[in-house]
Amino acid sequence: MKQILIVEDDQKLNQGIKLALRNEYACLQAFSIQSAREIKKANQIDLIVLDVNLPDGSGIDFLTEIRQTSQVPVILLTVNKMEMDIVTGLESGANDYITKPFSLMVLRAKIGVWLREKARLDQKIRIGEYYFDFEKMEFHNGSQMLDLSKTEQRLLRCLIENRGRNVSRTQLIDTVWQGDTEYVDEHALTVAINRLRNKLKNPQNAVECIKTVYGIGYIWIL
Repeated sequence: MKQILIVEDDQKLNQGIKLALRNEYACLQAFSIQSAREIKKANQIDLIVLDVNLPDGSGIDFLTEIRQTSQVPVILLTVNKMEMDIVTGLESGANDYITKPFSLMVLRAKIGVWLREKARLDQKIRIGEYYFDFEKMEFHNGSQMLDLSKTEQRLLRCLIENRGRNVSRTQLIDTVWQGDTEYVDEHALTVAINRLRNKLKNPQNAVECIKTVYGIGYIWIL
């Protein structure tokens, strides 16, 4: 289930949004920028609903902070209906905006639109010399095409989606072998990781991108 972070200090509105979305999404609630920052750091967030006016600062400033490291879709909530306010929000990196008061049905529809767009874009990933198109199953390191098995593709996808975070061996096994883990041992994962590492290298780009976190699992470090 996709995770939506609702950043809104009005508790009734925050709860109302959660209730409207709960059948489709897992909603995490924040009532300040600081709490939103902590929740975002600890979870994989798929979309943020962000109020512009918050008790500990500006939602626009928080949006600018988010855009330094993430392209997660952000929908702004604002009482400011002036054209310049809307332009400022969009130029700061918002994907969309809704002015208060608003329809929860409209918000739900907008969330669906941006999550579908995110899913489409997530199929194509560029990191340095690497280009991965999971939809077409085409993978490149610079000009070199990489021939990855289905297992290696799922392993790569899981590591990239969690890049910068430790992924446990158990999580990787469950994701890569998709529940059919009765006869899969940790040695199979080690072999798959080593094969993927070797395929990701070439003489011009021998940088290590998958780091072993001993006793835990692995992390994509680029």
